[in-house]
Amino acid sequence: MRLTVTTFLTLDGVVQAPGGPDEDRSGGFEQGGWQVPYGDDEGGEIISARFASASAFLLGRGTYEIFAGYWPHVPDDNPIAAALNKLPKYVVSTTLTELSWQNSTLIGGDVAEQVAALKTLPGQELQVYGSGQLIRSLLAHDLVDEFQLLIYPVVLGAGRRLFGEGTPAAFRLADSRTTSSGVIVATYLPDGRPRYGSFATTPEPEHHRALR
Repeated sequence: MRLTVTTFLTLDGVVQAPGGPDEDRSGGFEQGGWQVPYGDDEGGEIISARFASASAFLLGRGTYEIFAGYWPHVPDDNPIAAALNKLPKYVVSTTLTELSWQNSTLIGGDVAEQVAALKTLPGQELQVYGSGQLIRSLLAHDLVDEFQLLIYPVVLGAGRRLFGEGTPAAFRLADSRTTSSGVIVATYLPDGRPRYGSFATTPEPEHHRALR
């Protein structure tokens, strides 16, 4: 299976509590629900299409608890609920000891090794949603095959960000589109580590100089 990450973030990279004020108030965060005003049919179709490619899910503890509190109560005629309730869910946690949501398996110990083993199983995509801390760990171990970032036209100035200090990485844009509400949906593929240079030794494009 390919390991794919789909996540919502602001222009300043915040991923905390997109769906509601009480979704995640850790660290004193009071701006939850920033995603909601930008909801539209296009965004819903994009997410539904993503779930249609899922063979299994990989979730951090916080995202698991949010999902487990909601999706088991949604009828399976909802395609997202059908996927989440029926497909295998692998949950990375050092604090949980049991999982009540059906088809859920706890992952502990050497997470990178176990996730690498999951990727060898047959199927389309092992999908990650939310789970910022887990995503950073997966990125550090070169386990992510694709990022789908839904970037919302809002700056919060506070909150947990998707990419903090950690392993530098470069990406290649594979696809992009913009919804009617101004959300940029960008699909990136890993492209090794960042490459560096200097315009002191490399000719600088004329339009670059105009911007400096």
